[in-house]
Amino acid sequence: MSRTAAILLAAGQGRRMQGAVPDKILAPLGGRPVFAHSAAAFAASGVADFYIVVCRDTRQSLELSCYAPTPALFVQGGRERQDSVARALADLPADISFVFIHDCARPLIRPEQLTALLKAVRRHGAVALAHRVTDTIKQLPAARSAGAPLRVRTATLERARLWAMETPQAFACDLIIRAYDRVQHRGRRITDDVQAVEELGHPVTLLENPHPNPKLTGPADLALVEFLLTRANLLSPEA
Repeated sequence: MSRTAAILLAAGQGRRMQGAVPDKILAPLGGRPVFAHSAAAFAASGVADFYIVVCRDTRQSLELSCYAPTPALFVQGGRERQDSVARALADLPADISFVFIHDCARPLIRPEQLTALLKAVRRHGAVALAHRVTDTIKQLPAARSAGAPLRVRTATLERARLWAMETPQAFACDLIIRAYDRVQHRGRRITDDVQAVEELGHPVTLLENPHPNPKLTGPADLALVEFLLTRANLLSPEA
């Protein structure tokens, strides 16, 4: 019988919060820490048999342990997101067949979406929650730092072909381990887990998300996500 694990990423530094909160993963949101919302969705869905919570330090792990689903293993994160994922993958039990990877800074994930992801990953081996891009996207000839106005020749990307990636992303365990081994061996820098699988040339199934699932990045995002939680009636009775 196959078993499924969930890697819950909570070790991010939150630099773009500009000091608005000491730790965005522990910031209060609807009466509970941000982390608790993702943890509760996974627990309610029943999709995972085992959890790895990637935390920043011992102090944070103690606070997260009050809300983490069980059974859970706590792992200290690495310097970058991909380093944290690699550490978690290395600590997975040998009998895990499928693994979810979720940024807990996305607290609006719903149990029914997790169930749909599990069904899809069992069939396809690699699946990610995503939504269609609605903005017009311009491509610059080279990366530029933020700040001064830009005067460059731009290229317009075909919007109908663009999708914005979300988490969770879910994979066959052997596939994502091979993908991360390749990324590390080649010294590649990646920004999501699907990118690691792309390096192997493996196809990825996109599961369109009809619900808002923003990532908490800047100070204004907390108020936005609180509003979305209230509007969607996702706040628990005790919150």
